[in-house]
Amino acid sequence: MQKIIDKVIANVRVSDDDYRILDKTADFHTLGFLADTVRRRKHTEKNVTYVVDRNINYSNICVSACKFCAFFKAPGDKEGYLLSFEEIGQKIKETQDLGGTQILLQGGLHPDLPLEYYEKMIRFMRETGIHVHGFSPPEIHHFAQISDLSIQDVIKRLMDAGLGSIPGGGAEILSDRVRQLTAPKKCSADEWLKVMTTAHELGLRTTATMMFGHVETREERLEHLRRIRTTQDETHGFTAFIPWPFQPDNTAFADVEKTSGFEYLRTLALSRIYLDNIDNIQASWVTQGPKIAQLSLAFGANDFGSTMIEENVVAAAGVSFRLSEQEIKRLVRDAGFTPRQRLMDYSLVN
Repeated sequence: MQKIIDKVIANVRVSDDDYRILDKTADFHTLGFLADTVRRRKHTEKNVTYVVDRNINYSNICVSACKFCAFFKAPGDKEGYLLSFEEIGQKIKETQDLGGTQILLQGGLHPDLPLEYYEKMIRFMRETGIHVHGFSPPEIHHFAQISDLSIQDVIKRLMDAGLGSIPGGGAEILSDRVRQLTAPKKCSADEWLKVMTTAHELGLRTTATMMFGHVETREERLEHLRRIRTTQDETHGFTAFIPWPFQPDNTAFADVEKTSGFEYLRTLALSRIYLDNIDNIQASWVTQGPKIAQLSLAFGANDFGSTMIEENVVAAAGVSFRLSEQEIKRLVRDAGFTPRQRLMDYSLVN
């Protein structure tokens, strides 16, 4: 253990075996200390960033039917919806009136909408001046299938329409065993990574996520982190990593025990220690609430995420925390840091 501690303090990359030892035997405070060491080395100023944005889920109609999702509706379901451009425009205006700079745009894998529809949607949104952080890798993979185009061609067309960056949703756990158990109709781990590497090669920045605490093993969590770290070594395209725990209520895995705040903070710290090539780690107050998110700032997180003016997917699983920009600022200050509003690329506002 002391050798691993010395490596982290000396800014030497930890190995997979080092990670396993930390995961199995390191106490809570040691993990926090090491993660905070990495965080402070990467972020010498006492800033904690956040972004003012809104989630717009343009449709809940989805053919993937992931077992962990409480949000989707099957095609033909009377509760399925597709937002009009007018409704999207109103949501953007409300966001901008609150100082928002971007929209996190995601939806289900709709079986009937052509690629041209999404291009038109982005062009409409970009006319407002908002940054579009949109379409997770499963959506882009789906667009490629329905349009019979390559991933590269799809991303190029979306970029030409005004897409500004890609969120890291749909990663869950990058293990095909897990994906077959939870979302067999969704893109594979390799396909998720192909979308991201292609985006990075085209100059589009993205984030990466990990949804943990369902059917995966601890070794599969490490596999996920390894694949993210390896990809970042090759492309340097991820701006941030966001680990968050699975919310089981109202899903096919409703009997799965919820991840505790203790386990969340351990996983967050392990992610910060292992992912030495990703600058920013984001806290998940949406799933953990404000107090655990505040503690996250001592366990490796340097970013408080989004104000989430609107959030639907996690809320569908029965978890509905809400924080205003002023509340985020207060929580950050009370933890001893300086709150700073940022853009998607982590450049600061004002």
